[in-house]
Amino acid sequence: MKKILIIAALAAIVAAYFYFDLGTYLSLEGIKQAVDDAQGFYRDNPTLVLGVFFLIYVAVTAASLPGAAIMTLAAGALFGLVTGTILVSFASTLGATLAFLASRFVLRDSIEARFGDRLKSINEGLERDGAFYLFTLRMIPAVPFFVINLVFGLTRIKTWTFAWVSQIGMFLGTIAFVNAGTQLAQIETTSGLLSPVLIGSFVFLGIVPWVAKGIIGIIKRRKVYKGFTKPKSFDRNLVVIGAGSAGLVSSLIAATVKAKVTLVEANKMGGDCLNTGCVPSKALIKSAKVASQMRHADKYGLKPIEPEVPFRETIARVMDIIKTIEPHDSVERYTDLGVDVVEGYAKVIDPWTVEIARNDGQGDGTPQRLTTRSIVIAAGAEPFVPPLEGLEDSGYLTSDTMWEAFAEMDEAPKRVAVLGGGPIGCELSQALARLGSNVTQVEMAPRVLGREDEDVSALAKSSLEESGVTVLTDHKALRVADGALVVEHDGAEKQVPYDALIIAVGRAARLSGYGLEELGVDTAKTVVTDEFLATKFPNIFAAGDVAGPYQFTHTASHQAWFASVNALFGQFKKFKADYSVIPAVTFLDPEVARVGLNETEATEQGVDYEVTTYGLDDLDRAITESETKGFVKVLTPPGKDNVLGATIVGSHAGELLAEYVLAMKYKIGLNKILGTIHSYPTMAEANKFAAGNWKKANKPEKLLTYVEKYHNWMRG
Repeated sequence: MKKILIIAALAAIVAAYFYFDLGTYLSLEGIKQAVDDAQGFYRDNPTLVLGVFFLIYVAVTAASLPGAAIMTLAAGALFGLVTGTILVSFASTLGATLAFLASRFVLRDSIEARFGDRLKSINEGLERDGAFYLFTLRMIPAVPFFVINLVFGLTRIKTWTFAWVSQIGMFLGTIAFVNAGTQLAQIETTSGLLSPVLIGSFVFLGIVPWVAKGIIGIIKRRKVYKGFTKPKSFDRNLVVIGAGSAGLVSSLIAATVKAKVTLVEANKMGGDCLNTGCVPSKALIKSAKVASQMRHADKYGLKPIEPEVPFRETIARVMDIIKTIEPHDSVERYTDLGVDVVEGYAKVIDPWTVEIARNDGQGDGTPQRLTTRSIVIAAGAEPFVPPLEGLEDSGYLTSDTMWEAFAEMDEAPKRVAVLGGGPIGCELSQALARLGSNVTQVEMAPRVLGREDEDVSALAKSSLEESGVTVLTDHKALRVADGALVVEHDGAEKQVPYDALIIAVGRAARLSGYGLEELGVDTAKTVVTDEFLATKFPNIFAAGDVAGPYQFTHTASHQAWFASVNALFGQFKKFKADYSVIPAVTFLDPEVARVGLNETEATEQGVDYEVTTYGLDDLDRAITESETKGFVKVLTPPGKDNVLGATIVGSHAGELLAEYVLAMKYKIGLNKILGTIHSYPTMAEANKFAAGNWKKANKPEKLLTYVEKYHNWMRG
């Protein structure tokens, strides 16, 4: 109703403009005649004339009609410089604000629904610097008045900000036009009112705020660096601390662009992912899956058999896989690529100096100091260990420490307690259960994989239980005592005895030991960075798990590009880290893969959506593989095919997700996925069939009614 009233009011003003031929009066000759006719009436009725003029001016500008410049001249001729300037200044601001609001209420929702992703970055920029942009545009007469009003109405800039910045920004131009209007009789055309010199002056004044902002930025940077002495020359262009995914990519990018870069790592090259995380866990999961397939071989028409699991050999295979991949991340490879790799402990001494205590046996033991223009902190994360009574002396394991312990075992631990129902806890619980352990998984929350939708969590729990895991949700760990994890549920305590206790309740950024506290680098749960991944010191950056907000290897590599490029070339152009499309996979069996929003997040954020699902029990290839458990779930805006998010549960879900990652990144809708040939029979067809289900749900019913009548008619 509000939109209809606004449109009706604007339509009435426009209709009146043409019906009464107001364009004749809002021409230069017409306004001259009108001013001559109104002079006497104004002397007798000043308040009335001022009021009527004000209202007409507001109506003309609010409806974005031509004539505002002419009326401004008339104000100068009729009311003089001072009164005319005050009148026009407030009338133009009010009219502009009304046009702004009309655009906002009538057009913004539909524009955002169609171009929401593209407008997001614009709105973020306006939220930060909107007043500067608006002021600059208002100061440049070449930018049409009405265009600014309508375009800014489509953004998220605050109405009050728009109003006061517009009034200030238009003030000098208003004075110039009103002053010209005092000589209205001598004006033959409006094109000569603003000389190039005057326009240039306005443009200069428009960029003054940006200059001031730059100066303030310089002052702030100098304040941050106060007390530190910047070297006149540097040993390195970049020093990277940590040789995990973020550190490796950062140093490689620097070497590729011929920067002199040193990469410092205190432990093993490749970081947690290669040595204790992604790689070994996936190798263990594969062995466990084969054991499960042997146990359930009757699914494939074969005789089932209980596998023998020589656990020491199983873990030896895991270690062999790590060694096979190690050369990809080795000191030798990165040295050949142009990176100076130093094995040792790095500490940031000041914003341009890193001290390295080598642990590779080289040197005389004296710490090495390197000066550098920029630093990237890529120290990663480590398992978070909760402060449970008795835990410290319990001999607990984590995802980092369990591999060495397992390597010494001939058999899998008979009883395993896993604390944590997130991705790591779920993966390890299922794998160890399939390899013969009696696993009890404890989760304090009501469900495992709590960040996923409830149907996903339910399927994950079912899969864990089918693999032999006892899943205890809504159970809070209290303490560790006498070889058991003591938990509480519904007010009653329960003991979970174990031979191996694995803590998998999440990971925490490594923040200590790198000089960050002494230097004053802000930290919370992670190193605090801006949108360019810079810390409070503009030349010190952070990337990967230590920076957050995501703890994925692929996100760390993604951040590394932004951190290293901004560190090396930020004086020319800086790039904001883009987290708009971040995929994640939990390697349960079946896998759980997601990108973008799920239903839970969309509801929490107030995002309107519709859900399309496709069950894998209908997919030919899944049926032939006996892998029919799972589904594809896609979220889209109501009636539109652009993808807000996708969740896939099923065999090879991580691979299947890539199509939706690409679709979201490059704005490919479900119609195009449906129109793309997918090989038959493949699991990838599930994505096409999900798109087909969306198409069916959004088919044009009314049009199809007419098509049916056409076919009936064609049959005679």
